Amino acid sequence: MGMGSGDFTVYQIKIISLQAMADFSKQLSKYMPEAAAPIISAWINDTACRFRISRSRRTKLGDYTAPFRGDTHKISINHDLNTYAFLITTIHEFAHLKTWQQYKNKVKPHGAEWKFNYKELMQPFLRLAIFPADIQEAIVRYMENPAASSCTDLNLYRILRRYDETSDTDLTTIEAILEGSIFSIKGGRIFQKKERLRKRYKCIELATDKVYLFHPIAEVFLLPGDTVQAEDGRLFKQRID
Repeated sequence: MGMGSGDFTVYQIKIISLQAMADFSKQLSKYMPEAAAPIISAWINDTACRFRISRSRRTKLGDYTAPFRGDTHKISINHDLNTYAFLITTIHEFAHLKTWQQYKNKVKPHGAEWKFNYKELMQPFLRLAIFPADIQEAIVRYMENPAASSCTDLNLYRILRRYDETSDTDLTTIEAILEGSIFSIKGGRIFQKKERLRKRYKCIELATDKVYLFHPIAEVFLLPGDTVQAEDGRLFKQRID
């Protein structure tokens, strides 16, 4: 995928070297709603933040790193988020940056101070009606008590997933399959879904009998056919109703 030298690199994680009052709106608009890009560009300039587009990471959507030994603020966001999820994650990380500016490391990462800054930074985008009505409504509800990740709020996460562009029609979620169903994850490991334990589902890896807890919205592949053979040769009945 060809890009100019001033563009964000998607797969090679190119850190942007900032210049005074550089305008990153054009590059940012490839990943977020166009109307939001000038605001985020201004935030990058105002904070002298190194903003990068990251490879997809299974454990997080984005992250913030505070200045260390004379370095500057760093924010990275996964490249494969849909435009609205990308923007929400970006605001989340800038709320960390602002909280660090005010309190350094003297407060909890997702405590009352971060929640206040997150709500405050979200306001310009809500006033501009950048989000579709269903996402905007879910954000307003989520902001009553924002959590460590927008994925923690199942209502907001489900609505954001409506805007994902995926060509994988076999992909489904843990909460959408029946208890007892056998599924695989990216990488090929095979599990059987068990009962729900509070906010997550208990699942057994068939090859090892180890127990794992899956988020309800975790994306999985429901395996077809009447039986599935695990790596150790055991056969399991598949439930597909």
